[in-house]
Amino acid sequence: MPFKPLRPAGPGKVSADAVHHPVFARYYARFSTGAETRMGIGRLRERLLAGLSGRVIEIGAGNGLNFAHYPRTVSEVVAIEPERLLRQLAVEAAMRCEVPVDVAPGAAEALPVKSEAYDAAVLSLVLCSVRDVPKALAEVRRVLRPGGTVRFFEHGRGGGRVMGSVQRGLDATVWPRLCGGCHVARDPIAALREAGFELGPYRRLLMPEKGPRLPTSYCVLGTARRPLD
Repeated sequence: MPFKPLRPAGPGKVSADAVHHPVFARYYARFSTGAETRMGIGRLRERLLAGLSGRVIEIGAGNGLNFAHYPRTVSEVVAIEPERLLRQLAVEAAMRCEVPVDVAPGAAEALPVKSEAYDAAVLSLVLCSVRDVPKALAEVRRVLRPGGTVRFFEHGRGGGRVMGSVQRGLDATVWPRLCGGCHVARDPIAALREAGFELGPYRRLLMPEKGPRLPTSYCVLGTARRPLD
């Protein structure tokens, strides 16, 4: 059955197309596809999603590059993407996927789904660009069942004092405007912990692994869990 939003946007909620970055979306679609092999991100997606099962919600699905890596033990993926062009590309990717994937409009701060409806949530290079990180993670916690899993692959703060100053300077000036709302100085681990998730194993990575260190190079891949209480 096709996915139907269960909580349509209304007063106090974020509209389906509140995120609109058509120029950046076109650039991101081209760059991200090439990075799958050039930077090894495809291998990281495999590790991110390995062992998942049941119902999964993916938040900020972009152009759907995760879809091909979901294991067959996943019964359903609901993929939320607020940017219209990327959402269209995600729909095309979903049609090629062996696992059932429904792509829907929506924003991380107001997910259009029922509470405690999912076994796992996937956050993949999305916390850098959401407008309200605590509110978005509160929504993730709401839609997960107690004990549900969060799988995350994010970039953020890193590299010491000098790089930290560069990252903060970029966030305060040109970077979010040029890169679809992306921020490079956020701390995804601290944000998950402050949102009440129990951190599981995680690993810090550099992307690319070799070459110059960029403000976007400092990544983390890992798991968290919604507490049972």
